[in-house]
Amino acid sequence: MAEQLEADVVVVAAGLSGLAASVAAAENGASVITLEKNGNTGGTANMGMGPCGAGSRLQHESMIEVTPGELLRRHMFYTHYQVDARLVRAYYFKSGDTINWLEDMGVKFHSVRPAFRARERTRAYADGEYTWHVVQPEDGSQPGPRAATTMTKRMTERALELGVNLLLNTPAKELVTDEEGAVCGVKAAKEDGTELEISAKKVIVATGGFGHNPEMIKKYIGMDWGKNLYSFAVPGMDGDGFNMCHKIGAGKTPVTMEYMYQLPDNLNHFYVEGAFRQPCYWCDDAGERFMPEDDTFNTTFVGNAIRHLHDQRGFAIFDEGMLKHWKKDGPDIKSHVHPDDLYEGFDEQFNRDLGNYKDGMGRNVVAKADTLRELAETMGIDPDGLEKNVAEYNEMCHAGWDSKFEKEHQFMTPLENGPYYCCAQYVGAYGTLGGVLINDRMEVMDDDHKVIPNLYCVGTDACTIYGDSYNYSIPGNTMGFCLNSGRIAGENAAEAVAESADYSDEEWD
Repeated sequence: MAEQLEADVVVVAAGLSGLAASVAAAENGASVITLEKNGNTGGTANMGMGPCGAGSRLQHESMIEVTPGELLRRHMFYTHYQVDARLVRAYYFKSGDTINWLEDMGVKFHSVRPAFRARERTRAYADGEYTWHVVQPEDGSQPGPRAATTMTKRMTERALELGVNLLLNTPAKELVTDEEGAVCGVKAAKEDGTELEISAKKVIVATGGFGHNPEMIKKYIGMDWGKNLYSFAVPGMDGDGFNMCHKIGAGKTPVTMEYMYQLPDNLNHFYVEGAFRQPCYWCDDAGERFMPEDDTFNTTFVGNAIRHLHDQRGFAIFDEGMLKHWKKDGPDIKSHVHPDDLYEGFDEQFNRDLGNYKDGMGRNVVAKADTLRELAETMGIDPDGLEKNVAEYNEMCHAGWDSKFEKEHQFMTPLENGPYYCCAQYVGAYGTLGGVLINDRMEVMDDDHKVIPNLYCVGTDACTIYGDSYNYSIPGNTMGFCLNSGRIAGENAAEAVAESADYSDEEWD
């Protein structure tokens, strides 16, 4: 017989959006049970660095004036109004206060940053906003990947302090509905196999998409994980909430991914990956350039470009002279993500990877050769095509003008002196986006846009605000949406529970 539990609000999953929902609901007087499939909280957010926000105290103190209205307009122009402006507005107009809310619970932020600084000639229309609130790691070190773990720790502590009943290793299995189709609970399973039936007045689904489910990625995205896609695959992101919501009639929205580019198992090859993210010579498997290389700061655009290549692989190539320049003077394009000692650690990692680093189809990821032809043969690039196109490129470098893509002249360095270094570049993604239809209160709707009573969905399962491409010029956006959608849902769910209780008291009187 199943164990019976009861709560005002059940939150399904304790990633960033689920933690935000749990804390917000508990702060507003609701009793909360939070189910988490894994043995720890934070989910994909533990891989990140910080959320987006507009109008925070930290921005004001840093003399940064970025208003929610400005972000709303820029975001809607970027997406050509193909997304729900009310949902986008709800998120941005909450975001500054949410940063303050996090600070009040003990989260410390290192700084507010853009994701990149655009070049002078593109700055007017392509510059990044100072919205990325980068979390200060607990040990006081410089922020990098996984910095946001400190934030999820503080949120978990706050949830427990508020009395949230956090059940780890306890995945939700099914949403329960009454005779009229209203959600009234959740079925789950404990680690020892004990079944749980939890009665709830409101349920918030926050399971984080299906980035760990290759079959669903193939079905909904059309890409093969480990062959032409190397996205983050965080255990537990298996599509549970996506499927549970649709099983009871949730409306369907298009599903996308936050495309970018990266290497297979990139965190174990971080110096190599970062070293090649420079405006050197980039080409496809025919040896032809496919974009101006000084645009590689925008990882979304590069990921999109690689996804549309014949082999869905790009190649970054530099020579010994470029490497010496970067070792001496630092990278031409500096990343906030890769370490400052990037080129100090490059040789050791690159030499270790030579001949040993393969992708999911058995192809070399990196190569070094004295000639371009040998390099091409090792990497699967057409040798004649590479030699021909590099010769044309070198002529443009000596002329000081990129007649093909108009790359900035200071980055027009010819490929002339071996040895040559090459690294294949693959389509990556942070996770899946969308699938469950919601309104700006984070309530789940059916395909006729009618609200399914008592059900909310937050985070990436409901994130449909980007159109076809992540808005990299407003960084921290996915973590920002997760935080704010979760907080909004938690507040709305608790408010609805309180209103229902007040109504019942009035009826009894």
